[in-house]
Amino acid sequence: MGLDIDLIDAFRCIGTFYETKDEESFKNILNVVISQAMNNTTVQVNLLDAAGYPTETNVNMTFYDNHSKAIKYNFVHTMNYRGNPDTIPLDPVLKYDLTVHTLPEISKNNITIKPGIHNIIALDAPQGYLKLKMNGMNEYNDLKCIVRQEGKMKTLYIQNFEEVTKYITGNYDLEILTLPRMYVPNVNIKQSHTTKVFIPEPGIATFYLPSKGVTSIFLENDNKLEWIYNVSPYTDRETVVLQPGSYRVVYRGINVKQVIYTTEKRFKITSGASTQVKF
Repeated sequence: MGLDIDLIDAFRCIGTFYETKDEESFKNILNVVISQAMNNTTVQVNLLDAAGYPTETNVNMTFYDNHSKAIKYNFVHTMNYRGNPDTIPLDPVLKYDLTVHTLPEISKNNITIKPGIHNIIALDAPQGYLKLKMNGMNEYNDLKCIVRQEGKMKTLYIQNFEEVTKYITGNYDLEILTLPRMYVPNVNIKQSHTTKVFIPEPGIATFYLPSKGVTSIFLENDNKLEWIYNVSPYTDRETVVLQPGSYRVVYRGINVKQVIYTTEKRFKITSGASTQVKF
């Protein structure tokens, strides 16, 4: 049933008025209304630095349907040619959860997009950089570092040496996969600053064994032996990259059945130097 003329004129005073006479025309007009709403709806995600300015960028963002939790959109955050966060096309009908894939991730839930206007979604995302460097030559083939948030055991990221990686500002604990492993706690990442972590240049030890055997390398630390590495039982010669320090290597031939034939040698590793350990 239609509306009278006076009521139609009243509706036109507050916006565009559409009159439908059947279900098919209603569907067509509904599509027009939704299309107009989307065309006039803009969304901007502001990733705020430590000073509250939207300067952070170049990171992936995932929008989820807040109700179904389905992935709806993936965008890489970008600054437009005016230096502002670029406009994102989002369907204003849905409510969203947003995850920004920084290290660590940040998120914002229950986001409502208002149709017909410019929407701004703001998240605190202050970031700085971490660079891992070796003093002198890096003899390791593929040295990596486990990065964790301070006080947390979960691995956040595994970073390569000489790689520069961006993190949310704060403190991080590093576990560097040298021999022996090195632990660097409370590394502070500051806004737009590159924090550099240096470790000593390693040395090289080559072990010459009488025969194949059971061979273990230990670090001498405060009159205690800390196990570091087992030489392969299938060889009588092996080269190992080690950090500077005092060590012992303990050996027993694979076919020797008496423990009294266990032998050991002490040796030292110096940065940049090669050491031969012979039995």
